[in-house]
Order: sequence, then structure tokens, then C-alpha cells
Amino acid sequence: MNGDKTMKQLQQEVDAYIGQFKEGYFQPMEMMARLTEELGELSREVMHQYGPKKKKSSEAENSIEEEMGDVLFVLICMANSMNIDLADAHDRVIDKFNKRDQNRWTRKDEQN
Repeated sequence: MNGDKTMKQLQQEVDAYIGQFKEGYFQPMEMMARLTEELGELSREVMHQYGPKKKKSSEAENSIEEEMGDVLFVLICMANSMNIDLADAHDRVIDKFNKRDQNRWTRKDEQN
């Protein structure tokens, strides 16, 4: 496994995986439901590890990393099915944050 893949490579890899099945991508609302489900599973893992609600002994062991991977996979599926370039989407949101929030937070290099 390589953690240095570009977003384009990730999107291509997911597309190649989904492309081997006749069913292809789910419809957007089905993917939205699946994304919500996966986000709930991620939330549950964070709660178990960092929150007050710990797992029951009968519950399966999952990791936050695994659940984040599931969320990312479904998000990429959704983007691919809608022809959205996630790298471009990322660039636009970073630009938005840099403009909108430029004076919102205390920068580490600012003097007290």
C-alpha cells in the first residue's frame, strides 16, 4: 500500500474497481445513504476510543483508520459517479477557507 497516491490516482483506482461489476456505481441517493452509514460507523469508533461510551465485549473491533477508509471510498465513488474531480474540489475549498478565514484564527507565528 502506498500513502503517496494522488487524489486522481485514488479516483482512478476506485473507478477501475467499480468498473469490473455490471452494476456499476449506485445512484446518488443510495451513495448518500451509504456515506451516512459509514460516517456513523466512524463516529462510533471515535466515541469508543475518545468518548465516554466504550464498546461492549460483543462488539466487533474496528479501527478509526479503517472507518475513515470506508468513508473515503464511498465519497470517491460518489464523486466519480457525478464526474467530480476531488482534487479540484479540494483546491476550491482551501481557497475559500484562506479568503474567508484569513483573520479568524490565531496564527502560530503571531506574537502574543
